[in-house]
Amino acid sequence: MKAGMETVPGRLLGWYDGHARELPWRIGPARRIAGELPDPYRVWLSEIMLQQTTVAAVKSYFARFTTLWPDVTALAAADDAEVMGEWAGLGYYARARNLLACARIVARDLGGAFPETEEGLRRLPGIGPYTAAAIASIAFDRPAVVVDGNVERVVSRLFAVETPLPAAKPELTEMAGQLTPDRRPGCHAQAMMDLGATICTPKSPACMVCPVAEPCRGRAAGIAATLPRKTPKKAKPVRIGTAYVARRTDGALLLETRPPRSLLGGMLGWPCTDWSEELPQEAPPATSNWQAAGEVRHTFTHFHLRLDVRIARLPQDAAPDRGHFIPEAEFRPASLPTLMRKVWDRAAPAIAEL
Repeated sequence: MKAGMETVPGRLLGWYDGHARELPWRIGPARRIAGELPDPYRVWLSEIMLQQTTVAAVKSYFARFTTLWPDVTALAAADDAEVMGEWAGLGYYARARNLLACARIVARDLGGAFPETEEGLRRLPGIGPYTAAAIASIAFDRPAVVVDGNVERVVSRLFAVETPLPAAKPELTEMAGQLTPDRRPGCHAQAMMDLGATICTPKSPACMVCPVAEPCRGRAAGIAATLPRKTPKKAKPVRIGTAYVARRTDGALLLETRPPRSLLGGMLGWPCTDWSEELPQEAPPATSNWQAAGEVRHTFTHFHLRLDVRIARLPQDAAPDRGHFIPEAEFRPASLPTLMRKVWDRAAPAIAEL
């Protein structure tokens, strides 16, 4: 461990014991010290949900999932469409597909028990290096090196690392490993995350109340608030397409299940053209007098999307080229992913007047 950092693990654990966040998937420090063990299923589920998503957004989804499917065996037996519907709104839908695939392997091949090592966990669908380290550390108290965005920020400030991200990632991981103790490594990992989320925040870090302010080199150099440095991102391209919202004369709506390997794969949505940088020349899903209902804009990780929304009323005997009709009474906008809900919100007022 680098000189001056020897006290950091102890300081962090002492602070965590008195200031740990209360989270629905967490066994707090007092209960953990008393011998209560975390449920690996709840740790795994929360970590998958938290990828690219905030704690505040995840809490309600976690509560619903654990009520509907209280253990990995129950989730493994769930219907794909029901799980995808409950996931709607969390985004990054490949996570939901991997969630089901992982649950089924654990239930079928591993007797319902998650592997305890990073190596074993990484063999499962949807579990990469960070998630494997987090589960191994938090669920099984293994001294794994857990590095998320909060931890990167804390470590970059503690060691005054000025190399910009993402190039600094290997260096920050190595330094985080220096700090990871053999004693209570799971609590240490969560302490690092909590420190980054509540005190060592991206803007205006609260150095005056930070438990590791004394050994922090970034604070001593007066540059803590400017760290970590980041390489400027390239501008995202814009893609365009058309979404078709059709209502049959009996009120049924035309939807489709998106191809598994596409964006929003496996989710229910409105028939769309491809999304490309030039307007695709594709036929609508059914012959009709399609009318313009406005534009919807949405941003994905790698591009901005603009969808031209078209609406139509179809006859009772309509036979569309794609998609299937869902009776009006069974249609739940909340089961749609965010983009498709935006399309519905744009189309609904106009289609009601057709």
